[in-house]
Amino acid sequence: MIMMTREWMLERFYARDTASNGRFITGVLTTGIYCLPSCSARKPLPENVRFFGSEDEARSAGLRPCRRCRPDNFYQQYDPDVHLLETLAADVRRDPSGFADAAALVTASGIGATKLNALFRRHFHLTPAAFLARERVAAASRALAGGATVSEAAYAAGFESLSAFHLNFRRLTGLTPGDYRALGGSPSFTIALPEGYRADAVLGYQGRDPASVIERVRGDELAKAMRLGDAPVVLRMRFDADSAVCAVDAAGPLSAGQMREAHAAAVRMLNLASDSSSFERQIARQPEYARLIAPRRGMRIPLTATAWECLVWTIVGQQVNLPFAYALRAAVAELAGEPVGDGLYAHPTPRAVAALDYTDLTSRRFSGRKAEYLIDVARMIASGELAIDAEREMATAVERRLLDVRGLGPWSVNYFLMRGCGFADCVPVGDAGLTAALQRFHHLDHRPGTAETRELMEPFAPFRSLGTVHLWSSLGDPQ
Repeated sequence: MIMMTREWMLERFYARDTASNGRFITGVLTTGIYCLPSCSARKPLPENVRFFGSEDEARSAGLRPCRRCRPDNFYQQYDPDVHLLETLAADVRRDPSGFADAAALVTASGIGATKLNALFRRHFHLTPAAFLARERVAAASRALAGGATVSEAAYAAGFESLSAFHLNFRRLTGLTPGDYRALGGSPSFTIALPEGYRADAVLGYQGRDPASVIERVRGDELAKAMRLGDAPVVLRMRFDADSAVCAVDAAGPLSAGQMREAHAAAVRMLNLASDSSSFERQIARQPEYARLIAPRRGMRIPLTATAWECLVWTIVGQQVNLPFAYALRAAVAELAGEPVGDGLYAHPTPRAVAALDYTDLTSRRFSGRKAEYLIDVARMIASGELAIDAEREMATAVERRLLDVRGLGPWSVNYFLMRGCGFADCVPVGDAGLTAALQRFHHLDHRPGTAETRELMEPFAPFRSLGTVHLWSSLGDPQ
């Protein structure tokens, strides 16, 4: 615990430290206002600064809230920019056809294009145009699943032409609209991969534990045990030059809804929605980083099949080495998962983990604290108290919600946002692999700390998640 001395608070105040917001309030006696530590206003002399523990204390001293940093909004957890963005996003989801393009989003927002782009980048990790395209494809997918024709789904979602619809739909789903509509007629489907797609990244990530009981990689094929609805199945994914051929092994026939679930899981693991080309164009303008990405051009960040699976891995992997983390993950699967044959277990559901006792895990080498963290969060999810299926939410909202959960700190939450939700601009500060890679890449004589890590990752923004994965991977490159 950091002792919040006057000297420490002055240092944080002059550094405009956003992480200190909520920990103390700064009063400026010469102007009669009180501010958040991160306030961007010109800083007063130290002798004119007084610190308070709450807004009430500051008001009792005769001070009023700053109009620039608006501490009253912060303490009420109200941000007018976030409210505007939430309202706009809800309007798009309700009727994507009401917005012809990104310019229409700017007009509807009532703010400038530069600010709206910055807000979307910060909170959704997307451009306004990418957000609109994603929501249109999501709306069209729902329409096709409901029986709409391809033309009906395209125009209802706001696409002006069938060619634009096919292009965007195939880019984000790997299927034509007609093939998506036909899911369920067969236990297999084939996902078209973008040009230059690196299947080796997916196979390497999914096969990182050669003894895994949840997935298995052999050559160019991945076998992933999972649940589709109530059915334990194995999703098999075989990579060809430009496609991923997927087939579902199940004990009985699967519905169209279950096959759409299988498709969604495959698209998540492939992370078709990510954008490596924009990242690589940005890095091309910074030649000093070209050697970092050169061995892995085209790489995307493989995701877990579900957000819950990522959260389990995040908790079991905290502060332990990889082989031990693999063993703990296998123990959870064997205790609460469902066998599907050939030594594989479908990943356990939150409800199944919530039903465990702490001693079930501690008897399998979990620490008492780690057992509590995992079972308690499973109980929160199973009861509906905590939502984690958050790919289409704001990254900042998910981060704020998860940081309130016992056992989840900044590293855990940022790793989850990156690997479990696919958010593009996350930095798992404090990660040992990341600091080792930064030290190696920049030829430092020390491991960078928190502030230096953030500074060194800044050239990768707004694609710091992909920058992180390239740095992790670079640890295996020749020196």
